[in-house]
Amino acid sequence: MTEATMVNVKGNKSSFAARFDRITKGGSDSGPSWLMPARQAAFARFTELGIPTTRDEEWRFTNVKRLGELVFDPNGAAPSTMSNDQLTPFDLDLPGGIKLVFVNGCFDASLSTVPALSTGVTVLPLVEAMATQGSLVEPHLTGCSPFEDEPFASLNTALMQDGAFVHVAKGTAIETPIELLFVSSSGGSPSAAYPRVLIVADQSSQLTVIESHVGVGDGVYFTNSVTDIVAGENAIVDHYKVTRETDDAIHIGAVRLHQLRSSNVSSHAVTIGGGLVRHNINTIMDGEGCTCNLNGLYSVDGMQQVDNHLVVDHAKPHCDSREYFKGVLDGHGKGIFSGRIIVREDAQKTDGKQTNMSLLLSDHAQVECKPQLEIFADDVKCTHGATIGQISEEALFYLRARGLSAEAARSLLVYAFARDGLAQIRVEPLRDQLSKLILAKLPHGDVLRETV
Repeated sequence: MTEATMVNVKGNKSSFAARFDRITKGGSDSGPSWLMPARQAAFARFTELGIPTTRDEEWRFTNVKRLGELVFDPNGAAPSTMSNDQLTPFDLDLPGGIKLVFVNGCFDASLSTVPALSTGVTVLPLVEAMATQGSLVEPHLTGCSPFEDEPFASLNTALMQDGAFVHVAKGTAIETPIELLFVSSSGGSPSAAYPRVLIVADQSSQLTVIESHVGVGDGVYFTNSVTDIVAGENAIVDHYKVTRETDDAIHIGAVRLHQLRSSNVSSHAVTIGGGLVRHNINTIMDGEGCTCNLNGLYSVDGMQQVDNHLVVDHAKPHCDSREYFKGVLDGHGKGIFSGRIIVREDAQKTDGKQTNMSLLLSDHAQVECKPQLEIFADDVKCTHGATIGQISEEALFYLRARGLSAEAARSLLVYAFARDGLAQIRVEPLRDQLSKLILAKLPHGDVLRETV
């Protein structure tokens, strides 16, 4: 790594470059030889783009200046001794569960559960998959990405340590959800982890993946994640990303969907914790007859900030997309929603709908909403709508008149608003766990839990 390259990186000039320098010198975490050119190209792109500032249009509501002030260990996140008891709050207790656990970006076999899998299903740590399934993994990790303008996605490719590889072969359906749990635990000094998830669903296959990012203990840490989902022809993929980081955490993640003909993909982003959380969710419908559902729910208070940044690209005709995001904001919490639907010139018969709803519980809470439609075809049906409001005084009065205290009535209305967003979640244990987390943040939530 030359000095010229290091000084060209805007913001944090040393930590990321030092980490990359360690990898390029052949560290144990450098990966197979075919990965190195992709790492080098990705870091060069990150160097060119730099850490974004609020002068960049796509980041004008989200200030990540703090990343340029933190110094991360070039050796990566420190290993951490984690016990099953510490992970109990995050346990979904899925029957016959397939569960990979990663602590500070590294796979922990002692905390994971991988029973015998049916023929046609592969679930492996990414490091192992790169070594044993290179022909399947390489094209997706080294291929040209249509999202190369995202600096943090490039940074992830350059510095990724480990992650998960999920592959379901043609005509195979797996009913049991696959659970991927990424746990961060800072050891005092700031740490950074770069988990990568690759999900490949071949033609006419079906699967469900639950991806959770959680924090344990105190301390500042940075999670930079990328999840790539490739849905083959007629494939059905149900993906959930749950973010439960600590209040000092910075989480910047990308979910990138590539859909082929007649595939059906749903991706849900639920954010319950984290100091600063940014989700970049991008989908390309690259075949006729695709269906894409992007759903989201976030709850923030204190000084938390959540930014949901979506791009839905209708590249081929006869495709449907639905975006449905809801936010609950209290304290000085801040929410950002940027939704962009692109309809290409040949993408006739497109049907796209975008909905964003925000509930403000405090005079200090803030929401920024930026819905966008870019339509280059003439036979389409596209709509977008955004609402920002407070609790209805009429509804509050109605509940008070039936014997509820002001706090209980308010909590019930907030829960009803959030519950509507949770209704999109098909995995019952996950839906129940998230409902309890929402209730736990509300006054009299323990009482409401018994009645709703």
